[in-house]
Parts: sequence; C-alpha cells; structure tokens
Amino acid sequence: MWREVTRGRDPRDGSYRAPQAAGSARVRRRRPRASRLAAGTDLRLEVLRLLQDRLSPEQISAELRVRFPGRDDMQVSHETIYQALYVQGKGSLRQELLGEKALRTGRTRRRARSNLPPRASNRSWIGDEAMITQRPAEVEDRAVPGHWEGDLVIGTDGSSALITLVERMTRYVLVRRLPLTHDSATVSEQLIAMMRDLPASLRQTVTWDQGVEMARHAQFTLATNCQVFFCDPHSPWQRGTNENTNGLIRDFYPKSTNFADEQIADMQRLLNIRPRKTLGWAKPANMLNELLTVAATT
Repeated sequence: MWREVTRGRDPRDGSYRAPQAAGSARVRRRRPRASRLAAGTDLRLEVLRLLQDRLSPEQISAELRVRFPGRDDMQVSHETIYQALYVQGKGSLRQELLGEKALRTGRTRRRARSNLPPRASNRSWIGDEAMITQRPAEVEDRAVPGHWEGDLVIGTDGSSALITLVERMTRYVLVRRLPLTHDSATVSEQLIAMMRDLPASLRQTVTWDQGVEMARHAQFTLATNCQVFFCDPHSPWQRGTNENTNGLIRDFYPKSTNFADEQIADMQRLLNIRPRKTLGWAKPANMLNELLTVAATT
C-alpha cells in the first residue's frame, strides 16, 4: 500500500508523509531534462555569437526576444546562460568562446563619492561661464539629443590615447585614436573632425573634466558651435555616462595595451549595436539613425 503513495500523500486518507515526499522528490530530480543550450542547437550558436560580440547574458536574453519573436526555441533566460558559463563542467559555453573572458567585467563595487565639497580649480582658461553649473537644464534629463560627454583613455605609458565621446540620450559612442600626442591643439583638431559630420541639432554641448587637453575649447566651439562645459574638480560622476563607456572600452583595451587603428572601428561598432537595458533594450546605433533621419527631413 505504501508503494501507492504519490508525492508524499497517503492514497488512503490523503495525509502528508514527509519521508515518502522526500523519496518522490529524489525520483523526480533524476528525471533527465534536455538543456536549452544543448550542443549543436541554433540557440546555443546564437548565444555564443552574441557573447563574442561582448553582450552580457541579460542583454543577450533581451536581444533574442527582439530577433526571434514568437519562437520559444530561440529564447533563454540570462540565468540559464550564466549557468552554462560558470556552473556546467564539460561542454560549457566558456570552453567554446574564442577569448579568455566569458563576460564583460568591471569593478565589483562602486567607488564611494566624497562628501567633501569639490576643491577649487586653478584652470584659468576654463572661465566661469563654462562650468557645469552654467550648463543648460535640458542636458540633465536626457530628453533632448545632441548633448555629449567626453574624455581621454590613455594607453600604455601615455604613448597612445583615445578620444571618447558618448551622446547622453542615445548612448551612441564615437572613438578616435590620437596620433602620438594628446596636447590641447591635437585634441581640439580631432574633436572638430569627430563632430564635423553630425547635423547641427546633434552638436549642442560637450561635458568634459578639467584636463588641460581641453585648454583650446574655445577654438572647438567656434568651429562646431558646440559649447563645452567642465565638471567640478574630482567629480567624475558629473559625466557618469562617459565614465561607464570608458569602462566598457577598457574591457577591449586593458591599461597594459596600446590602441590599434584596425581594431578601434570594430570596437565602436560593437558598442553601438549592443542592446542597452537603460534604453529599454534599444541599440544606440538604431536610435542615432532615427535622429539623423529626422534631422535630414527637417
């Protein structure tokens, strides 16, 4: 009669029996279940390709919903991807990746912001009218396009550098390698070239830190009609979008490496086709193309 117990319930009176329930659970646990990311499936191949494009598991899960709507066989949760990368042993996704790192990585915790007031700046070339306190209020809420944040990413021993610009509304990234030096004349010249092909509506402001490389910001503004505003000293969170972007770039180029021209364009492409959670899983490239289309018809 006890063999007739189902999931811990006695069929005679329906009462619960804990030992029998535990035995039933062990039997069910042994039941084989095929993995959604089994070897050779289209889903596994697509997940591997997106991992190689530096998308996170959560971004991959969102991207699959966009690319394969209505196809349950091409959907997978981000937790399942994490399990396939780090929990499974033989045959795990990690073993099939081309690179050593399976995921984008960064700091494990945020850096604490100081509660002390910013130290006074001695950058006389900035001028009070160019401080972030004078920046238009529309920049803050990201509702209007054309407002950028910028910085330099320095390579090995300061021998190479990248200019990075990110548009606050779309998170679209522009990256350019600086030739040999990053003095103010070179930075100004390269920034002008980066902005030259954008319509005037997408050249509103640039927010930068107080690095001396922007000492010629007046020349840049004259050439592009794009106003530069400077953060308070030691306040990187005032251009936090660019700080985040530079962290993503460091995933491609750690501090111990130099920058190669043939790789920078591909890195910029990958960053701009990455679905972003903060954009409702839209892609920066698509959002900027929509803005460019509107600008061309007005």
